[in-house]
Amino acid sequence: MAEVLILDLKKNSTDYLKVVEDVVKMEKKIFPKHESMSRSFDDELSKRNAGLLYAHFNGEVVGYAMYSWPSSLLAVITKLAVKDKYRGRGYGEALLKAAISKCRARNIQRISLHVDPSRKPAVNLYQKLGFRIDSTVEKYYSADRDAYRMYLDLDIDD
Repeated sequence: MAEVLILDLKKNSTDYLKVVEDVVKMEKKIFPKHESMSRSFDDELSKRNAGLLYAHFNGEVVGYAMYSWPSSLLAVITKLAVKDKYRGRGYGEALLKAAISKCRARNIQRISLHVDPSRKPAVNLYQKLGFRIDSTVEKYYSADRDAYRMYLDLDIDD
């Protein structure tokens, strides 16, 4: 069986457009329209302080993690998603670990993210990797959907 590859999307790579197209399709399918970044992916990726990692398995993009570092000390995981049929195989964890590793390499001290408390597998994954709930942000996603603000402090001496 083929092994999953976690790859860093580079603007000048030959498969850039195909990967972005696959990620946009996934984004539209997984997230509600008002949460989807499908219209702005290319703009987001054009920023100097943003990155996208993707999981490639058997010739298919099966998941992705988008992150940015708005300052030299803080990074934000803006999206983490895995196709339904590939969930529970560790791809989300591999993507998150790779994003954390990229942040460590930049000497980032804190990574933050927002997650819907009802997405228990996601919350559990974040907690497994050391993220802590900072607070609940009421009506973050919509009038009836809150978010946990979570963070991970990185010890740059690790």
